[in-house]
Amino acid sequence: MAKNLVIVESPAKAKTIKRYLGGDFQVAPSVGHVVDLPKSKLGVDVKKGFEPEYQIIPAKAKVVEGIKAAARNKDNIYLATDPDREGEAIAWHIADRLGKLKGGIHRVLLHEITEKAVKQAIAHPSQLDQNLFEAQQARRVLDRLVGYQVSPLLWDKVKRGISAGRVQSVALRIIVEREQQREAFRPEEYWTLDANLAAKNPPQFRARLYSYKDQRIDNKATKLLKPLADEIVGACGKAPFIVRKIERKEVRRSPAPPFITSRLQQEASRKLYFSPSRTMKIAQKLYEGVELGDQGAVGLITYMRTDSPRVSDDALASVRTYIDGRYGKDYLPEKPNFYRSAKSAQEAHEAIRPTAVERDPESIARCLGKDELALYTLIFNRFVSSQMSQAVYDRTSVDIEADGAVFRATGQVMRFDGFMRVYLEGQDEIDEDEAGSLPAMTEGERLTLVSLTAQLDESSNGKKPDQKADAGALALGFWLEQHFTQPPPRFTQATLIKELEDKGIGRPSTYASIMASILNRDYVDEDESKRLRPTSLGRVVCELLLAGFPDIFEIGFTAAMEEQLDEVEEGRENWVKTLKRFYGPFEKRLGEAKKKMPAVKRKGVPTEIKCELDGGTMVIKWGRNGEFLACSNYPKCTNTKEFIRDEQGHVVPQVSAAPATTDEVCEKCGRPMVRKRSRFGEFLGCSGYPECDGIKKLKAEPIKTGVNCPDCKEGEMLERRTRRGRIFFGCSRYPKCKFASWDRVVPQPCPDCGSAYLVEKVSKREGTRWQCPNKECGYQIAAEAAAPKDDAQSSQPQA
Repeated sequence: MAKNLVIVESPAKAKTIKRYLGGDFQVAPSVGHVVDLPKSKLGVDVKKGFEPEYQIIPAKAKVVEGIKAAARNKDNIYLATDPDREGEAIAWHIADRLGKLKGGIHRVLLHEITEKAVKQAIAHPSQLDQNLFEAQQARRVLDRLVGYQVSPLLWDKVKRGISAGRVQSVALRIIVEREQQREAFRPEEYWTLDANLAAKNPPQFRARLYSYKDQRIDNKATKLLKPLADEIVGACGKAPFIVRKIERKEVRRSPAPPFITSRLQQEASRKLYFSPSRTMKIAQKLYEGVELGDQGAVGLITYMRTDSPRVSDDALASVRTYIDGRYGKDYLPEKPNFYRSAKSAQEAHEAIRPTAVERDPESIARCLGKDELALYTLIFNRFVSSQMSQAVYDRTSVDIEADGAVFRATGQVMRFDGFMRVYLEGQDEIDEDEAGSLPAMTEGERLTLVSLTAQLDESSNGKKPDQKADAGALALGFWLEQHFTQPPPRFTQATLIKELEDKGIGRPSTYASIMASILNRDYVDEDESKRLRPTSLGRVVCELLLAGFPDIFEIGFTAAMEEQLDEVEEGRENWVKTLKRFYGPFEKRLGEAKKKMPAVKRKGVPTEIKCELDGGTMVIKWGRNGEFLACSNYPKCTNTKEFIRDEQGHVVPQVSAAPATTDEVCEKCGRPMVRKRSRFGEFLGCSGYPECDGIKKLKAEPIKTGVNCPDCKEGEMLERRTRRGRIFFGCSRYPKCKFASWDRVVPQPCPDCGSAYLVEKVSKREGTRWQCPNKECGYQIAAEAAAPKDDAQSSQPQA
C-alpha cells in the first residue's frame, strides 16, 4: 500500500508523474480549484478585513472527499500543483480542507515534469508560501470587489449580462483609445524618390533621396512634397551622379532570448496564427506530458507561465553540447549568453524551454499532433538559437551626389549566419527580405542614371505603370512614388499583449484570459485582418467606466496596483492594507456612479441618422444578436437597421437587400412570405407588410456534429432547437432512438466510471470543461487542457 500521496491539478499531469515514482506513492488529481468564492453573492466581508467566504465548488465535493480519504493514512502528502501564485492558492485550499492528518504536508514545485526534476522535488520539498498565497488571495478579492459591484451597475445602465473587471477594462480602454486615434487621424501626402543607377560593375541598384541642399529629407520631420520632388528630378536628371562617400563596417546581430509567456504568445500568433488561449492550451499539454511510444508520458517543456528568461546551469551545459555537436564550434560562443529579466520577473522561474535538447522535433514528430509539433518546434528552435553565436554582416553605405541632392544606397552581405541558421523572429524576417547587395564602387566614380520604363514594361507585361508612380520620372531613371501617412494600426491579440506587458499591466498567467474575456463579452471583435476593433457596446462601457471611475481604470493606476500586489508576494506589504488603500476611493466612486452614470439601456446611444419612416432619431441598441439601429420612437415605430462604422468612426446604416421570396404562403392574406430579420434573428414575414402583419417562425435545420450517438451507436448527434429556441443535441435516428442531451456530447469515455461519453459544460467561472454525465461519478476536466489561469478563474466574467 502506498505510504505517500502526491496531489496535482490534472489527470494528464498525474499520469506523467506516476511513471517516475515507485509503489510507495499514490498520485491523485484535484482537477484545479476545489474551493472558490460563492457565485451568488459578493463573498467578501469588507468590514472584517476583506475576509473571503470560501466554499467548496459543488462539482468538486466528491473530489475533495476522495482526496481526504486518500490522505487519511499517508505518511506524507505532497502538494505538487503548478509553481505559480494560482497553483499556490490551490495547494493552500487543499491543505486547509485536509485538516489535521497523520502525515506532514509538503509543497513541491515542478518547473518541469521529468524523472530527475520530479524525484529531486520530492526529495527536497518546501513549505507552503504564505506571501504568495496572500498575493493571489488579494488579487482574487480585488477582482471580485470590482466585478461584483461594477457589473450590476452596467446591467442597470447599459445591458444585462455584461461585466466590468479591473485589468480587462484597462485592456478595453487601450483598444478604444487606439481606435479613437485612428478616427481622428488625417492622412498626409508625401513622396519617395529613388534613383536607378548603374556603376562600372553590375548589378544595377537603387538609391533613396537622403537630403537636398543640406536639408535632411526623412518623410517624418521633413516630408518630400510633389513640387520639390519635381524640382529635384528636373535638376538631377541632367546632372552627373558622383560617388562621394563609401562606408563599410561589420555589423553583428545577437539572438533573441528564450521564450517567456508573453513572447511565446506573440511569436505563436505571428508565425503559427495561434490565439493566446490556443497557444497556452497546447503548451499545457507539452508541459504536463505527451505519450512518446515506449518512453510513456513525458513532459516536453518547462512550465509555460513565466516572466523570466533565466536558464538553469544544467540546461545551459546541455544545449551548448548540443550546439557544438550539431553545428560546430563556430556556432558556439565562448561563454553562455545571459539575458536580463524585467523588473517584476520571478527569478525562481526559468524560461520556457525543452526539458531535453536531445528530444529534437524531428525525433518525436510522429508522437505529436500538428499543433503540438509546431509549437514545440518554435520553443525548441528559439531556445537553441538563444545560446548560439551572433550573426555577422558586412554592411556598406554609399552616398551619391547630384546637383545638391544626396542619394544613399545601403546593402549588406551575410558573412556568418550564426543563430539565424536555426531561428529568426517573425518580425525580423520581413526586414531581412529587404536587404540587398551593391556593386563594387570607388569614391569619385561616376554612375549612370538608367531609365526604368523598359524594366517596368517587362515586369508588367505591357500594363501601364502604377498610378502612384510618376511616368515622366520613370523615363529619366527615377522611381517617384506617392504615399500617404497611415494611422496607428489596430492591435492584434499579440501586439496588445506586448502593450500590456510594456505598461506593466497583467502578468504571465492573465494575458490569454484577458484576450478571451474582452472578445467573449462582445466589447471587441476582430476585423478581416484579425485586428481588435471595439464594438459600440465596448465604446459605451469604456466611456461610462472612465467617467465614473477615472482613477480605478487608469492605466498607470492599474500598473501601480500590480506592483503593490507583487510587493505582497515578496512579503514587503500587507495584503489587507493594500486592499484598504484601494477600496476607500473605489467605494466613494461607486456611490457617485450609481447616482450620476447615465442610463443608455432604454434610450440607446443617439446617432445623427434620422428614421426614414417617422423622422425620429436612430439610436444604437443591443440585442441577443448584437448591436443594431432602432428608432427612438419605439414602440410607435419599430424600424431597425444593421450598421457599420467607417474609418472615421461614423455610423453608416446598411442598406438591406430586397427580402427573398419563399414558397410559404401567409395564413392571413394568402400572399407569399419573404425572409426577414429582426433583433431576434430571421423569420418569415408577409410580403404585403404593412397592410398585413402576418409572420411565421423559421424552422431551424439541424447541424451535424460528427459525433456518433452514444446510445444506439448508429445515428449521428445533431444540434437542434426547441420551439422556444433552446439548443439541444439529439440522435439523427429519432424517433427510433430518443437519446437527447442539453449538453454537447464529447466522444471520449470517462476514465473513472467508464461512461461511453462525456458532455461539454461552459461556465463563466471555469470556462469550457468536459465532465461525466453520470451524476454519481463527478469526473471533470478542462477541455483539451487546463485553461489559462488567474483572472480566468473569476466566477464573475470580466471586461
